[in-house]
Amino acid sequence: SEGMTAGQLAHFLNDYLSVMTATILEEEGTVDKYIGDAIMMLYGAPVSVDDHAAKACRTGLAMQKAVVENQTRWREYGLPDVQIGVGLNTGIAAIGNMGSSFRFDYTAMGDPVNLASRLEGLNKVYGTELIVGPETQAATRESFCYRELDFVRVKGKTEPVRIYELLGTSDCAGAMGEFVTRFEGALQHFRDRSWDCARALLEGCLSQRPEDGPSRFLLAGV
Repeated sequence: SEGMTAGQLAHFLNDYLSVMTATILEEEGTVDKYIGDAIMMLYGAPVSVDDHAAKACRTGLAMQKAVVENQTRWREYGLPDVQIGVGLNTGIAAIGNMGSSFRFDYTAMGDPVNLASRLEGLNKVYGTELIVGPETQAATRESFCYRELDFVRVKGKTEPVRIYELLGTSDCAGAMGEFVTRFEGALQHFRDRSWDCARALLEGCLSQRPEDGPSRFLLAGV
């Protein structure tokens, strides 16, 4: 925003949000609202679908791909690089018209919705782009490739939850298998306070993927 006029910013956001919204509609998602440069999306409402968690995951991966595909075009116009963070969570929520007696919107409310928002924010902490909650991971783990990131208590919740990074579809599990196993081994050693073992495994992770945010995050703590 600082480097653009209001008109330039509006034009850029319209373009960016159109690209992102197309990925949501492709998977039959519902755009709940735009919040600045953010999008709140729902799956399974207002029309119920059995594979809503998988549709949300496919959308998150499609968003990552769309950013990469459009980044060059945006750079050619002198626009800034885009980095996204997606938080996905599954649970029972209250769905319907919410607001005041003067104005209301169709939306979702409840603890699972709040957790999804917190997960989105954690991407900045871990250097990731796609974090999902435990219910989403459990519902889709046969179709997608994950790694456990941490066991955290997010703001607004008293009970800690396991969080996962969505790495891709199950097709990538073979290629990512060694890396994921090494990282999750490092995570266990980190929890056991076996610092030397954790450090050795994390350095191995970074030799495979030098820019891996979660490995850098954990390594800073050993």
